[in-house]
Amino acid sequence: MFPEGSIGYSYEECRAIADWLLTQTAVRPLVGIVCGSGLGGLADLLKDQVAFNYRDIPNFPQSTVHGHAGRLVFGTLKGRPCVCMQGRFHLYEGYPIQKITLPMRIFKMLGVKTVILTNAAGGLNQDFKVGDIMIIKDHLNMPGFAGNNPLTGPNDERFGVRFPCMSDAYDRELLQMAMDVGSELGYSDFLREGVYCALGGPSFETIAECRMLHKLGVDAVGMSTVHEVIVARHCGMRVFALSLITNQAVMDYDSEEKANHNEVLQTAKQRAQQLEKLVSTMVIRMKHNNNYS
Repeated sequence: MFPEGSIGYSYEECRAIADWLLTQTAVRPLVGIVCGSGLGGLADLLKDQVAFNYRDIPNFPQSTVHGHAGRLVFGTLKGRPCVCMQGRFHLYEGYPIQKITLPMRIFKMLGVKTVILTNAAGGLNQDFKVGDIMIIKDHLNMPGFAGNNPLTGPNDERFGVRFPCMSDAYDRELLQMAMDVGSELGYSDFLREGVYCALGGPSFETIAECRMLHKLGVDAVGMSTVHEVIVARHCGMRVFALSLITNQAVMDYDSEEKANHNEVLQTAKQRAQQLEKLVSTMVIRMKHNNNYS
């Protein structure tokens, strides 16, 4: 399916990875969860775990970032079969974009219907505070503007259509469910919704870049998620995503503030419990809604 020298994964290669995993575990996941920086504790909530290090899965990429464990964990969350990525892959690690998004196609072949993605992000919206949880309602795909899209190359119709719609990328029912659940849990003070922008990284944004993105209507900025969302939607899975605002983006030349990864991990640690409660409660709700099974 792919030209010689291409870095894309064929349908058959994806099928082989999924089949290998299915022979190793009896869990048939309906929900796939991706844990962002410092948020790997979501996977620890799974019961009856069967875990695989990425390096032990044939032809699977490796996670190289501190705060990303690099494990694929199968199990049940509140009785619902799930698979959880403890650590994802990024453009700045040097991976081709098709490798970064390979797990989404594996999720689909494992039987996943709904994908939940989490990330750590910098807040651009001046009303946001560090520690806020932002439900993503839309995205800006900056690498895509430069032609770096995970669907570039030949399209295999067994994955999805050539030109997938992205105006409904983020499931509106799940967004509303998250707001309802957050309200019931008493999270209204720090639960937001907004637009996420993906950049390539690994350098954090300049002040000029932050100002530009802010003017474009971006609420939070990060280095992941968007590519995975595109492939998940291409495969026909429903998508829910949220950002933990772990630092405030610097937009003032007089500011002494500097973004750093340790701050990201520290904030994630402080808010992780509430984020995990939000996601696990949503998984229970989805269990009783036929749209997600």
